[in-house]
Amino acid sequence: MIEVKVNDNIFRDKAEYLMCLITRYAKEHSMNDQQAYRYIKQYDGVKLVDEFYDVLHTLSFDDAYESLSKFIKRKGGELE
Repeated sequence: MIEVKVNDNIFRDKAEYLMCLITRYAKEHSMNDQQAYRYIKQYDGVKLVDEFYDVLHTLSFDDAYESLSKFIKRKGGELE
């Protein structure tokens, strides 16, 4: 039997959540996932999701996406 640690689950959950946000961002801005990831990372969006996952995942997905988008805008991102 494989022992799964709590930290492994949190890491996986954060990664899956981030991928969902990246995919949505890519779709909204006509990018591929890799371009969206680089853009989000450039404006510390990956760091935001990592640090505040415990809060973000309690919001509706639309609200979490809007929070990420607004954060990127405040950090200097120019995409609407």
